[in-house]
Amino acid sequence: MNNISSNSKNHLTIGGLDAVDLAAQFGTPLYVMDENLIRSIMQQYKQSVDKFYNGNGLICFASKAFSCKEIYRIAKSEGLGADVVSGGELYTAVSAGFDPANLVFHGNNKSNKELEYALEQNVGRIVVDNIEELERLSAIAKKMNKTPSIMFRIKPGIDAHTHSFVMTGQIDSKYGFALETGEAMAAVKTALKTDCVKLVGVHCHIGSQIHELEPFVAAAKVMMDFIAAVKKETGFEINELNLGGGYGIRYTDEDDRIEYPKYMEEVSAAIHAKAQEHNIKLPFILMEPGRSIVGEAGTTLYTVGAVKEIPGIRTYVSIDGGMFDNPRYILYQSKYDFVLASNTAAPADKKITVAGKCCESGDLLGEGVSFPSCVKGGDIMAVLSTGAYNYSMASNYNRNPVPPVVMVKDGNARIVVKGQTYEDLARNDI
Repeated sequence: MNNISSNSKNHLTIGGLDAVDLAAQFGTPLYVMDENLIRSIMQQYKQSVDKFYNGNGLICFASKAFSCKEIYRIAKSEGLGADVVSGGELYTAVSAGFDPANLVFHGNNKSNKELEYALEQNVGRIVVDNIEELERLSAIAKKMNKTPSIMFRIKPGIDAHTHSFVMTGQIDSKYGFALETGEAMAAVKTALKTDCVKLVGVHCHIGSQIHELEPFVAAAKVMMDFIAAVKKETGFEINELNLGGGYGIRYTDEDDRIEYPKYMEEVSAAIHAKAQEHNIKLPFILMEPGRSIVGEAGTTLYTVGAVKEIPGIRTYVSIDGGMFDNPRYILYQSKYDFVLASNTAAPADKKITVAGKCCESGDLLGEGVSFPSCVKGGDIMAVLSTGAYNYSMASNYNRNPVPPVVMVKDGNARIVVKGQTYEDLARNDI
């Protein structure tokens, strides 16, 4: 990762700043985000839309990966929209000054309260997941004298070759309308007869952390075929196509990620070809990258505590964080690169297990991790590529406070999310 290096002290640097100094200044555990890298990736995506779609599209940051006011401010300044999946994410975006017209509101089970709030804020697009939601939205919109623009979430039937928990495009998924059963076409026909909604587009998302081009290209072709079929059966031409996100990042050397503009180019070629084949107009294209924008820009710093060796079994290296600030290992067995931030020159000559501090035997961040045998209590450990789904999935398990988030840029560091205090933990207790 080009934002990670080391200095003359053999300390890890993040965006040019000494990780040991950051740990001393802000404490640990600590989420560190590199703003320049985030902006660079956002610009790559936006430039790809300009190049491959003549600007006829919108990149929407999938804020479930990392939602806070500052990331919405950054996305806004780079000309991006955003994808929100709850009333809380919507509130955060609007509170940060984000234009609701550039928001896409997702969710497979939106409450009436959330739908009302979205309509109050004049959200640009609401992605409808099921017929029951369509009926509720129509009724709410009628009461509020609104006509929201909607998209339908479609399951394109694509095998994304990813973890089963994050596969969302196949028929057996809690999300959206299936193509194979005719459900999607029936939904479109129903929407065209439904009061107080305006059908503008269709959406698909085939999964997360995908390192192959083919599933994205296949999904684009399937969706364009569906748009053509809708026009043929109903005479209605869908104007917008949202292809979701899911582009993979590098967590370890096992991940052979493709440069993101390559995804954009290949998918664009497929869409243009299908538009010509079916004699339909090129739709306005939306894409929703999240992890690929913030994942590699994030690093989590910890202070090492006890080092416990069980002869012939394993060595546990305990840290002052764990599943409460990074639940991805216990959920998905996600792999990471681990670095001894306070001595990057030391050889990774030992296999260790990184143990969290929670009262849970499964609270681990990695097993069989190559790490320097010289590690000792008080050292700073860095876990790389933690910018996505770490802070956003953090919890207060064992009443541990969620750590702060620091943004680094041009040699400076600033807090963008305050760390919780013990008082915060008990604030709502009665």
